[in-house]
Parts: sequence; C-alpha cells; structure tokens
Amino acid sequence: MLLPGRLRHTTLGDLLGTLHRARAHGTLELAEDLGRTHRIHVADGLVVAVEYDGAAATLAEVLGKSYGVADRTLRQSLIRAIGSNRLLGEVLVTEFRIAPSLIDTAVRRQMTDRLARLEQLPDAQVRFRVTLATPRGAVVDAPLAPTDFLRGRRRLRDRGTATASPRPPRAAPPLSPPPPEPPSSAWRVLGVRPGADATEIKRAYRRLVRAYHPDLHPDASDPERRDLAERFHAVTTAYRALVA
Repeated sequence: MLLPGRLRHTTLGDLLGTLHRARAHGTLELAEDLGRTHRIHVADGLVVAVEYDGAAATLAEVLGKSYGVADRTLRQSLIRAIGSNRLLGEVLVTEFRIAPSLIDTAVRRQMTDRLARLEQLPDAQVRFRVTLATPRGAVVDAPLAPTDFLRGRRRLRDRGTATASPRPPRAAPPLSPPPPEPPSSAWRVLGVRPGADATEIKRAYRRLVRAYHPDLHPDASDPERRDLAERFHAVTTAYRALVA
C-alpha cells in the first residue's frame, strides 16, 4: 500500500479509500508544517477514532448543542470523569442514565465533524503507522461505515484534470519534523519540578484540566473560551510530552 507523501498531492477521500480497500490496520497521520499532527485510526480499513489537534467540538459540546443534554449534567459528569480517569461517555451512561445509543450517536457525529475539518487542510505530511496504540474511546466494536467516512468526500479526480493523464507532481523533499518540546517547558506548563514522578504529573494535569477545560466554564465569553482552549491545549501537550 503506497500513499502520497503530501496531502496536496491527493485528498482525504482518496487516502481513506486506499486504506479501506487495503483493509489496513494502523494510524494515518497528517502532520502540518506548523507542528500540529492529526490522526485517523483505522481497523480492517474502517475508521474507529479521529484525533484533531486543534479547536474542535468536544463530546460534551456535541451532546449539549446537538442532543440537548443539560449543562449541569455535562459539568458534573466531566468533573467525575476527570477525577476518576474515566471516559465522559462511560460516566454519563453509568451515573447519569444517558442512553448508550445517544453517546454512540454523538461520538460518531464528533468523528465525522473532525473528518470534515481535516478535509479542509490545504497540505500536510502524510504518514501511516501500524504501531500506534488506538486511543481510549475508539469505536472498535462498531466503526464508522464506509458511507460515513467516504461518501461525499472530495477526490483527486474531482479537481478537473485534463483528458490526458498528467504527469504526477514531483514530491517535495520531506521536511524535518518539528523539534520536540523541551522537557523544561513541559515541566513549567504543568507547574511541577523537573523529574517529578507520574503520580505528581497526573495530579497537576487533572488540577489544570479542571481550571482550563472550556466545558467547565459555560459562562465564559467567546474570547475567554478561546483563551481557555489554548491553555488547555498547552497543558495537554505538555502532559503528553512527559508521560509518552
């Protein structure tokens, strides 16, 4: 299975179609030159999880705005999920009696929304890895159907190519990956001493998540929510750098 090295030479629909036909298992990475990396996890060629590195609707926002789950329920469930290191959907089902079918529908809505955002990327480095672990919350037992992640996607043939087969563009030389965040910066973001153990790091991370997660500040203005989202992203990136 061969994939183009850059997204500008193909489309997300063509990439997903190739993975589906190959019944691939692994992770499609789209690494933007500015440092953001997005991931689409597939099993047997079907999409089971989508990770979007940027501002996108959280599961709580999807449940609240699209399916009418009460803000109070979402705030309380988020706090419990963070405190117990469980998934939000699990807490909503077991402790707030939200129907599992509603959680499943919202998760799928969130995944397709993220795919729509990824389809708008003008370019990114394309990588496929078979060794990355599937994230928690992946819908492994009931993945998105091909009609969910392929139908309506733009294809390279839709760009109005000439009748004669054009010469494929010369691939640009691969760019060096962005340097990893210095460990000292990650320690500072989380407010822990260099060399802190995993327990201390997780405790600091959960405290900062409660402080900066946008869903826990429903009364914040739009500028305040953007600032919270940026801070939350920095905290999450620092945490991943230290526990990966």
